[in-house]
Formats: sequence, structure tokens, C-alpha cells
Amino acid sequence: MSGHSKWSQIKHKKKIVDAKRGGLFTKILKEITVAARMGGGDPAGNARLRTVILKAKGANMPGDNIERAIKKGTGELPGVTYEDATYEGYAPGGVAMMVEVTTDNKTRTVAEIRNIFVKAGGQMGETGCVSWVFNRKGEITVDKDAIAEDDLMEVALDAGAEDMDSTGDYYAITTPPDALEPVRSALEAKGIKVESAEVNMAPINTVKVDSEEVAKKILKLMETMEDQEDVQKVHANFDIPDEILEKAGA
Repeated sequence: MSGHSKWSQIKHKKKIVDAKRGGLFTKILKEITVAARMGGGDPAGNARLRTVILKAKGANMPGDNIERAIKKGTGELPGVTYEDATYEGYAPGGVAMMVEVTTDNKTRTVAEIRNIFVKAGGQMGETGCVSWVFNRKGEITVDKDAIAEDDLMEVALDAGAEDMDSTGDYYAITTPPDALEPVRSALEAKGIKVESAEVNMAPINTVKVDSEEVAKKILKLMETMEDQEDVQKVHANFDIPDEILEKAGA
């Protein structure tokens, strides 16, 4: 597996999300605020808001926090105005990267993103330099202990999924963006626990990384980028073999 799916598996293994829950809450609250501002505060009529609320609940965020963020987005409560932006560039080894952010200060954020690229031996590029390498896809992960592979695949495909991979401790289900919710709902209706469900950028082609040194630099860049307070998601098209990942400490 490669790109975002591989990075998702690495994050699950390292428990990065749990270790940095405070930072995760901040990122999700920003996303809720933007979703509510753009599409209204009613989740029934706002698909993006529905998705991020489920993400918040999956992270055990208190309901009061979610409600306040929605009201800040709709203007019912005062709050900072956030906006989305996407930055593109290259990691060591020529790996393409896309960085999605939610920020109240684009000037500050773009400078920090560029600095992270440079310090890691990468390079920030112009808009459009790598976006052609990715397609927007839904990605759902399910713990392997939750259900047999064949049973999961049958439910997922019947609900509109495109494909399913088995990597590490998780199954990764790929869907068209607009099928993410129907597939997730179908799984949950069958009592199947969904570990994560979100729309990501899946690489059309990949860059194979056979060097342990380069792999370490790429993984360090990915983690440092995700630690930046305005960054929501990081996508890349690396293909690092499992044996190299193990040597790199992932």
C-alpha cells in the first residue's frame, strides 16, 4: 500500500492521534467551524459537517465543544474566522505532497509550511505542481478483529465501495467521495465498528523509496507537518516497502 493509506496505517501503529489528543481537538473544532460557516449549522443538510461531527465523536470530543464550534461557524457565537487552503510541494526523494490547512492567517501559515519543507530537505511548490498526482477518495478503516475480510468486502461493495485493501491491523476501504457516508452507514448498520472515515487525496501514481535514510526523512516530514497547528491533513505518494519501514522505525 502507498501514499495516504500507508501513512494512515503508520499513524494507527504509532498512536499519534491518541498521544496528541489536545492538538487533534483543536484541528477538528476548526474544521467544524468552517463547515458550519460554509454549509450551515444543520448536519442533516451539510455533508461536510456531518462527517466532521462523526470524526469528533470518534475522538470522544464533548458534545458541548461541538455545539459551540458550530455556533461560532454560523455566527451565533463570536469567534475567529477560519478559511481553508491547500499547499503543494515535494518531500525528499521526489515524493509529491499536498497539505490541507484551516487557518485564520494565511500569511503566517504559508511561511511556516514552507519552513517545514525546507528544514526537512523538501521544497514547497506552486499551486498545481502535484495536485494532478492525486484523486479525492473516501477512505474507511476497520479493525481486522471486527469482521472477516470476505464479509466486510461484501457489505462495503454492496453499499458502493470501490476497493478494499488489507494492511497491518486494519482493512482500508476506498469509496467515491459521495459514497463515503452510505458505505459507513451500511457498515455501522451491520454492527461493524468504523475506526475512521474521511475524504482524502489518494495518489494516482507512486514514488518507490528503497533508501532507509530517505524513508526516515519523509516520515519525519509527514509527522512534523501534521504537528503544525493549522494543518488538517497531509497526503503523499510515497511507496515505502514494509522492510524499509521497519528499519526506519515506523
